[in-house]
Amino acid sequence: MPPAMETEFGRQARDLPRRKLHVVDVGPALTGDPAAIEVLAAEWREVWEGIGFMCIVNHGVPLDITKRMTEAAKEFHDLPEDVKLSIAVTRDQKGYIPARSGVTTHSEFHKSRKLDTVECLVLATDYPADHPDVKAGKQFYGLMPWLPEGTLPGFREAAENYMSTITALGKKLLPVWARSLDLEADFFDDKFENAYTYFRMAKYAPKPDLDDGELGLQAHTDTGFMTFLPPADEDGLQILGTDGEWFWPEVPDDALIVNMGQFLERWANKRFRATPHRVVPPKINDRYSLACFVNPEFEAVGECLPTCTDADNPQKFPTQTYWEFFNWYMTNTFTHYGKVKAGENN
Repeated sequence: MPPAMETEFGRQARDLPRRKLHVVDVGPALTGDPAAIEVLAAEWREVWEGIGFMCIVNHGVPLDITKRMTEAAKEFHDLPEDVKLSIAVTRDQKGYIPARSGVTTHSEFHKSRKLDTVECLVLATDYPADHPDVKAGKQFYGLMPWLPEGTLPGFREAAENYMSTITALGKKLLPVWARSLDLEADFFDDKFENAYTYFRMAKYAPKPDLDDGELGLQAHTDTGFMTFLPPADEDGLQILGTDGEWFWPEVPDDALIVNMGQFLERWANKRFRATPHRVVPPKINDRYSLACFVNPEFEAVGECLPTCTDADNPQKFPTQTYWEFFNWYMTNTFTHYGKVKAGENN
């Protein structure tokens, strides 16, 4: 068969400029040195008050961990669909979500209602069985549905190792976030004692002939506090600049992309920017993405930070726990929410 022809929408979505993201060396600050944290916080602040995306280097995440996770992602997505659907997404927002299962339904950044082409496995923090909210059956505290014993040996270990490594990095950066917001360095520490990490292991199949309004993942901003993303082998991520124009980011091979989410934007009273971004499907090869979101514990209260409000800049958002905000966001963002279970409602 002849290759599919690029559509006009596809040309417009793909024919965009490339821009370098700001590259930040976090190595000295990760040692805990207060002086290094202060230096980095000033640079950090400038990024979040502006573009809201950066690249970090000397982050301490071993390359072999990322490579193993990428291999594991490919192995998972190569499984038959019925095997993947055996761990379909649950009411706790954990499990497999097939392609074309959802779309961002309340985004202010696009009008399309075309279903996203992405498929993904969502993994998230499991809390101990004796945790009160686990025992009570509270939503989002349910256990992760893992593949049956003997299916993809080593997969669970690779995923849990990756998540714990990224979570540890996020916690080490909390003093930098705090000082960039003119707070005491330990301000966020207790709020991340039982951090909730959410990991989207995604696959974007090739789609050279995009329908009008069709994307791998429609324009959105992330949910929580901070997001870490290693560069993918295939282009896909696009970022909305402060000038209102979309662009392809240029990322060093050894870097991690970092951005922040709506919960922190609200906490900071929009002093910092949760930046819109989207994913365009590749034209030829599959694209794999490892987006890991490190967030506070569910009961952490997001009350307007004292350094982000004054008489001329009153509180813009209601005080909410992270659980309350996460529940609102998930309920209103994805049409798949609570509905994908081998084609049936949960």
